[in-house]
Amino acid sequence: MYAVIEACGKQYKVEEKDVVFFEKLDTEEGKKVTFDKVILVSDDGKVQVGNPYVKGVKVEGKVVAHGKGKKIIVFKMKAKKNERKKQGHRQPYTKVEITSIKTATAKATAAKEETAETKPAAKKTTTTKKSTTGAAKKTTTTKSTTAKKTTTKKEEKVEA
Repeated sequence: MYAVIEACGKQYKVEEKDVVFFEKLDTEEGKKVTFDKVILVSDDGKVQVGNPYVKGVKVEGKVVAHGKGKKIIVFKMKAKKNERKKQGHRQPYTKVEITSIKTATAKATAAKEETAETKPAAKKTTTTKKSTTGAAKKTTTTKSTTAKKTTTKKEEKVEA
C-alpha cells in the first residue's frame, strides 16, 4: 500500500515504514504528524484518485530528527562587468518516519462492526401512492409534442 501526499508545497510518494525528508516542519522530535492532503492511494491494485484530495484518508508519521542538508553554492556573475557574488545555503529539513496509512474503508468497516454488535437491525416500511394525474401524463406522451403542451396546461388548470 502506498500513497501520494502533498506537504510543504511538494508531492511525496510514501509507504509504511518509509523515512522521508520534508522541508522544515514546526513539530518537536518524537511527536506524531498527520498529513490529510492525500492525492492518491493504492491498495493491492485498487487505486483511488482524489479531486483534488481523497476524502477520509490520512497518513500518519513520527518526527525522527531535524537537520540541515548539504551546502549548495550559489554563484552569480555578470560578464565584462567584474561583478561576482558567491553565496552558500543549507536547506533545513525534518526527517519523518511514516507509521501508517489510514483509509476511509478501514474506518467504515470498523464502525459497521461496532454498530452491528450494539444495535439490532430495524425494519423499513415503504408505501406507494398512485396518482390519477400521473396516469394522464403517461397517456399524453404518445401524442405529438404540441398536444403534450396543451394537455398538460389543461391538467394544471383542472388540478388548481
